[in-house]
Amino acid sequence: MTPTEGPLASPVTDGTPRLRLALADYLTLGNALCGFLAVLALVSALSTHIATGATGPLPRSAMAMVVGLMLVAAALDVLDGRVARKLGGSGMGAELDNLADVISFGFTPAFLFVVWGTQSGGAGTLTIMAGGAVLLAVIVRLARFSLQAPGTGYFTGLPCPFGAMAVVTVVLLNPPPAIAAVAVLFISWLMVSRVEYPKPRGRKAYAVLGVLGTGVALIVSWGLGLPAGQWLVYLMSALVLAFIVTVPFYVLATRHAVEEPARPADPVEE
Repeated sequence: MTPTEGPLASPVTDGTPRLRLALADYLTLGNALCGFLAVLALVSALSTHIATGATGPLPRSAMAMVVGLMLVAAALDVLDGRVARKLGGSGMGAELDNLADVISFGFTPAFLFVVWGTQSGGAGTLTIMAGGAVLLAVIVRLARFSLQAPGTGYFTGLPCPFGAMAVVTVVLLNPPPAIAAVAVLFISWLMVSRVEYPKPRGRKAYAVLGVLGTGVALIVSWGLGLPAGQWLVYLMSALVLAFIVTVPFYVLATRHAVEEPARPADPVEE
């Protein structure tokens, strides 16, 4: 979700793009920083896990930290576009957004999935292929998005933040590694596909922020081991995956209903 998705206050002065950072750019940099911190937390947890001779999955507290930072990155990604549209952005805004998205929604979920697969005993070619597919799909999708004209009400392909959250839900649901790899490959395909997803504008954007905030709260409760935290996370993960799969069909159905010409009335026989 970049600042180019809607009309912006012009970042150009006297024909020269504004090269100073705007407020929206700082939110974008916060997005990138959250992605970096998520990877750092994951590496630190993995190093401690190995040093202590522990086996099996990483502690919930570590996973909650990683996923929580990714959710914050997604929230900042929603906010930077809205701030840029209201207060204006810089000439670097779109480029910064793409670079930040590669870190937070490309490399971070790909690395998370490979680490999870390794800890689950599923380290192998398929797991690495799925992780690499996530990273490459995000890069290709962002490059393609940069060349598309803004103004449409739909994304072409699953947006990167939603793709990253889908990978996270697969990890949290903890299926067999082979099934997880196939699911992640499918998510990667959705990101570079021609499937359309509605853009979260207006009240929808606030709804997305509310969902992300709820996700952070659920992840914290899960990480702290609070009652029912695990089942709530499972429920939200299932809802996220259901949303990603069913929304394109809803878009197609509503578009077909709008574009379908009215049926002409039968001629009256004389």
